[in-house]
Amino acid sequence: MAPDAMRTAARSLSEAKPVSYWLDDPGKPAAEPALTGDEHCDLLVIGGGYSGLWTALLAKERDPARDVVLIEGHEAGWAASGRNGGFCAASLTHGLANGMARWPDELATLEDLGARNLDAIEEAVARYGIDCDFERSGEIDVATEPHQVAELREFHAEAERLGLAGRSEWLDADAVRAEVDSPTFLGGIWDRDGVAMLNPAKLAWGLKRACLELGVRIYENTRGLDLTGSGAGMAVRTPYGRIFARRVALGTNIFPSLVKRVRPLTVPVYDYALMTEQLSEEQLASIGWKNRQGLGDSANQFHYFRITPDRRILWGGYDAIYPYGGKLDAEHDHRPETYLKLAEHFFTCFPQLEGVKFSHAWGGAIDTCSRFSAFFGTAHAGKVAYAAGYTGLGVGATRFGADVMLDLLAGEKTERTELEMVRSKPMPFPPEPFAWTGITMTKWSLARADRLGGHRNLWLKTLDRLGLGFDS
Repeated sequence: MAPDAMRTAARSLSEAKPVSYWLDDPGKPAAEPALTGDEHCDLLVIGGGYSGLWTALLAKERDPARDVVLIEGHEAGWAASGRNGGFCAASLTHGLANGMARWPDELATLEDLGARNLDAIEEAVARYGIDCDFERSGEIDVATEPHQVAELREFHAEAERLGLAGRSEWLDADAVRAEVDSPTFLGGIWDRDGVAMLNPAKLAWGLKRACLELGVRIYENTRGLDLTGSGAGMAVRTPYGRIFARRVALGTNIFPSLVKRVRPLTVPVYDYALMTEQLSEEQLASIGWKNRQGLGDSANQFHYFRITPDRRILWGGYDAIYPYGGKLDAEHDHRPETYLKLAEHFFTCFPQLEGVKFSHAWGGAIDTCSRFSAFFGTAHAGKVAYAAGYTGLGVGATRFGADVMLDLLAGEKTERTELEMVRSKPMPFPPEPFAWTGITMTKWSLARADRLGGHRNLWLKTLDRLGLGFDS
């Protein structure tokens, strides 16, 4: 980083609060009391992020008489559900390219299910009066290097050939800069209706309120400590009590699963984001962005960015930090060297915004798996279901995962449970030091590919052949 660029980036961070912008809200609801004593229910949902909240809500929608309890170790929406960029995508496969590579034979079905799932989220937001700034503005996948232009055009042509392009369109450099003006933009694909922008914390809080209104009993600051069989059902011990349930749904994602054999299937990756102060009308005019799409660039180490209703820009991504041993630690939630790097990249993208400051800087762990999209399963003779591995695209896909878990717990064969994506599992990560070595080598190789026009070295090509490759 050049000295002048470093000074500009550093100055922009001088007043940034080390907390998620979304969670730094005076309208945050009060926590529900912790569980004390024994509790009984038909369905126990563990986890108060999107996975758990959607599962509890859909369970009551399917059967209003079902007795549902949800427990959360801290407060609803406090972790990944309240720290993400607010991109609510229709894709269930972490993007069309990942789906093409892994489930080509059922991709049309997966795309249809994903579109219906996003429609259902929009309908639920309206039905329950969830004020989360939901905007069906789409997303532009932007090329910032010449090789990315060729790759994106080829990908869009293939999607059109397969009938999977939907309402997406190719934008040349002039067209993409007419949407959002950056000297780094060389072209892009605008998916017009497959992604919505929203306030992620307000979505979680709204789902919590809707669950309570439907009669779900929610206990916060109540961690599930262990899971054991109990007669025809299950028992979960908590710090101050126990819960006896006929069925259990685990929506704990990155946190250690109470089904221990699931743990090697995910690792934590720490992701970071910045939020600018409110832009002036003149500053906003200098970049355009009238259609308010989400954006992401096409590098292996990519940035995601979007504009909020009150004229702030969220700028995140690029660094993805895996801690040795996969240990979760609040120390990793903030990384000044990453904030500095992100700030410098921001002003490279938008030099016309020099002088803008960041009001918030934050990070946190997301769960990833070796196929980069969710996996599902059951345990304890079908009395427990789980979903995990969303890899940062869970704002929308967790609702689909909730439906899958409820189908599995009911023992039903549905369009969802018959999918190869649902019936298969990702490859587990190896023990240390092999996991850290492999992930570090992959990150180095991906960064190298970005510098060398997209050329993938032998390591990445080997991962591709094993079905473990990842290029965005």
